[in-house]
Amino acid sequence: MYLAAAVMLLLGAAVAVGAWRLHRVTAVDPAPLATLPFLSGWRPREHALSRFHARYYPVTLLFLAFDVEMLYMYPWVTVVAEVGVSAVVEMFVFLGVLMVGVLWAWREGALRWV
Repeated sequence: MYLAAAVMLLLGAAVAVGAWRLHRVTAVDPAPLATLPFLSGWRPREHALSRFHARYYPVTLLFLAFDVEMLYMYPWVTVVAEVGVSAVVEMFVFLGVLMVGVLWAWREGALRWV
């Protein structure tokens, strides 16, 4: 049992090292990057995997809410003439629910940047 696990561990390590060596041999430039391929060659101020500030997330959620709202508005425009006044009322109720969400986010300070 332990022998099989050790063989599998060694095999996995050998495959990983072999893939790394193959990459180094076949790479266009086997040396690490001397220049940065982003930000027009300027050195970045933070790490590429740094997290965004928490204040961006509520704004992103508001954007997604209104972006998804447009998915419902386009089909609604095509059928509003057939359905009539009830379709207009339903859309204004939907927009009212979205406006309540925006007002709640505004009250909670999600749109405040300072």
